Amino acid sequence: MSKPEFFKKFFHAYFNKIRHHLLLFFKWSCISVATGIIVGSFSTLFAFIMNIMTDYREQNDIIILFLPLGGIITIFLYSAFGFKNDKGTNLVLSTIHAQNELPLRMAPLIFITTIITHIFGGSAGREGAALQLGGSIGNQIGRTLKLNDADKRIVVLCGMSAAFSALFGTPMAAAIFSLEVVSVGVMYYAALVPCVFSSIIATYFARFVGIREIELAVVDFPELSILNALETVGLATICAVVSILFIVLMHTTGDLFRKYLRNPYIRIIIAAAAIVILTLVSGTRDYNGAGMNVIARAVNGEAVPYAFLMKILFTVITIEAGFRGGEIVPSFFIGATLGCTFGYIIGFSPSVCAAVGLIAVFCGVTNCPITSMLLSFELFGAGGIPFFLLAVAVSYFMSGYYGLYKDQRIVYSKYKAKFLNRRAKQ
Repeated sequence: MSKPEFFKKFFHAYFNKIRHHLLLFFKWSCISVATGIIVGSFSTLFAFIMNIMTDYREQNDIIILFLPLGGIITIFLYSAFGFKNDKGTNLVLSTIHAQNELPLRMAPLIFITTIITHIFGGSAGREGAALQLGGSIGNQIGRTLKLNDADKRIVVLCGMSAAFSALFGTPMAAAIFSLEVVSVGVMYYAALVPCVFSSIIATYFARFVGIREIELAVVDFPELSILNALETVGLATICAVVSILFIVLMHTTGDLFRKYLRNPYIRIIIAAAAIVILTLVSGTRDYNGAGMNVIARAVNGEAVPYAFLMKILFTVITIEAGFRGGEIVPSFFIGATLGCTFGYIIGFSPSVCAAVGLIAVFCGVTNCPITSMLLSFELFGAGGIPFFLLAVAVSYFMSGYYGLYKDQRIVYSKYKAKFLNRRAKQ
């Protein structure tokens, strides 16, 4: 073969590859932007209504008495829509693992029932609804475009990132969370560009229409020293233990509820009554809803010593009885109040400890260290990098193979170069 022919074939093959990559980039740019706009729109509407309902509940304490009624409506709606044994966020993870189909009717259902939980004072977050909402819409977009199963799963991930990002205003963490939460030890890098695009689009869409983001105080981090590094490791270890406690109580309580209170209506009425009684006895509404105001106070250095235990109790009863919502914002609450209390006990900045505790517990319950680091940057800035790095590493290591989502796969061991491919412990 002559040199001209060789170079001609070489450049022809090279430009064919470039053209192929450009076409793929164009395809996923269009799909991810569309997903970001569509899911961002619905998530923004969801966030807007949630803010209104939360404000209304906080101004009308008596509405907590109607929580049992909200529970009855929730069970009825899930039965009517054919989700008697709903798997919640696990259904989204199963869809990505190609084990289940995520129906579109999940979107309005989780939208309505999460609002019911919050307006009547159940203890839950919003992100569970966001992930299911985004995942179901993303799945429908994939079906509408007649994508193959592999591409459709990428659009589901895009939907999850867009919904999470619109709700929390943290595009970096939202983009990576969807890639990282599915399989511990392996990330879906094929979805990196689509998830980043959809996440950013959804965030700025939500900002444009005025959805308020998580607002936490700027923490003044000190220089890292041997002493405060050891204190950070100690806090992260405690956070990992509390993460495991939270996970075990969630699933053990759910099993006990289903064993002794088989009728879902009776189960949710009794649980709702328990939440009402606990609220009245505690004399505060801090443990109802998501508790973002309590998280903000903890980061400012103010927390009741037993607040994290109360939030665990309220959230476990609420979610496992059948109310809808998420567990991630409650994990923020638990970590922030635990960290603040730890700081007062050992004499280290309660504000710093609250921020570190929030990130450490989040990492412990989700098994997502990269997302945790990005979340720390977006919430608290880069000044605490050494503290967050220590806390995330230790919490990830010490929390073992426990996880909130039973369909999360532990692909590789946390402790050695070993392939596991097992489900997260409950």
